Amino acid sequence: MIKKLTKHGNSWALVIDKPVLDLLQIEPETPLEIKTDGQTLIISPAVASNRKVKFKAALEKTNRRYGRTLRKLAE
Repeated sequence: MIKKLTKHGNSWALVIDKPVLDLLQIEPETPLEIKTDGQTLIISPAVASNRKVKFKAALEKTNRRYGRTLRKLAE
C-alpha cells in the first residue's frame, strides 16, 4: 500500500485506512508506538508494560474489595 502525507493544520498526517485499523484493533484512543531504524517508520499499538498490567489488576482488586467504602469516604 502506498500512502501520501496529508496536510493537517501546520503539520502533516498519515491517514490509516479503517480496514488496517480494524485488523490491528486500533481505536482512536489506542496509544501508538512509533519507531524507526533510520530508513523505515514502524507504527504499532503500544504494548502495556508488565508494571502497568500489574498496577491495573491491583487497582481493580482494590476497587472490588473497598470500592463502596472509598466512595463513602469521598462524600
